[in-house]
Amino acid sequence: MTQSVVVYFSGYGHTKRVAECVAEGARAQLIAVDAEGNIPDAAWDALDAADAILFGAPTYMGTVPWQFKKFADATSKKWFTRAWQDKVFGGFTNSASLNGDKQVTLITLQTLASQHGGIWVSLGQLPSNTKAASRTDANNLGGSVGVLVQSPSDASADEISAGDLETARLYGVRVSEIARRLRG
Repeated sequence: MTQSVVVYFSGYGHTKRVAECVAEGARAQLIAVDAEGNIPDAAWDALDAADAILFGAPTYMGTVPWQFKKFADATSKKWFTRAWQDKVFGGFTNSASLNGDKQVTLITLQTLASQHGGIWVSLGQLPSNTKAASRTDANNLGGSVGVLVQSPSDASADEISAGDLETARLYGVRVSEIARRLRG
């Protein structure tokens, strides 16, 4: 059995809801980055022991929020010792707009994983982009690097589209399965 961890920051609860779906699919432990950009000391041990790490952050002003960036900067101690070398990584983000520069956030997460010597897992889902497609379909925002989610600015975390949440759950399954295969 592989161990997966989802580490995320959520400013308003939307990213937390997506993280829960990713974790459900991956059967992963959840670690929240707090409002000050920190994680509990014991969480570092869980990340070190994980076979797969999934990063999650909302897209604020075109990139990750400062709280996630503070966490990312704190991982430099792991980078220096290559503690996360060859782990499997993935990522997800959301913003109020359909696009909202989410791709920049995913590339930031992918770059962080690559700096650690990790193996990034793409979304692996075809986009739902026909005339018959709807927001309830998986990958209706057409992501490929990772999970893209839209959380309208006036919607609660309970109102995220079923298609986006299913995309997140399926991605968790995919990352966990690839980690299992690579672990042998």
